Amino acid sequence: MSSVPLHVAVVSSSNHNRSMEAHWVLSKQGFNVKSFGTKGFVRLPGPTPDKPNIYDFQTMYEKIYRDLLKKDRAFYTQNGILHMLDRNRRIKSGPEQFQSSNDLFNVIFTCEEQVYDQVVEHLNAREQMVCQLVHVINVNIPDSYEEATHGAFLISELCHSIQEMEDVDDEIAELLQKFEVKTGKTFLHTVCFY
Repeated sequence: MSSVPLHVAVVSSSNHNRSMEAHWVLSKQGFNVKSFGTKGFVRLPGPTPDKPNIYDFQTMYEKIYRDLLKKDRAFYTQNGILHMLDRNRRIKSGPEQFQSSNDLFNVIFTCEEQVYDQVVEHLNAREQMVCQLVHVINVNIPDSYEEATHGAFLISELCHSIQEMEDVDDEIAELLQKFEVKTGKTFLHTVCFY
């Protein structure tokens, strides 16, 4: 597969932390990558757990950044949200919802089991147009800054290994087993079609 560029998607729930960190790392390494969220809205932590900041997927990162800056610069600087949004707005203009995308990928990485289920359900519900195979792999990544960084490098390592395979469809199960032994993590994997 090394002669063909790998088209990768990374999907989390809101397209802010985990998927964007992986997007950032993979794009710096030259991968053709996009990132998405699966929820019906974008949710960011607020001043209390019962008062999150809610935005729709059409809200640009710049606008979210300025909104939180106005609300409480010190709080959103201290908890890292402004730093995260600053990174995000340098990568792309705003969060994207996976269900609204018509892009085709070779591999889709999800960051939690619920997101994996939503991606697989969406792909299986779509009308198959081109019968192109896509591997969907779940890498459970806790939603914290530190874990997002670790998860991004794990996804990067998987992408490099997949890129070097001669026959991804035949070899991917064995690769994931090796990574399970190496990392102690369990990976969900399925094949869907476009």
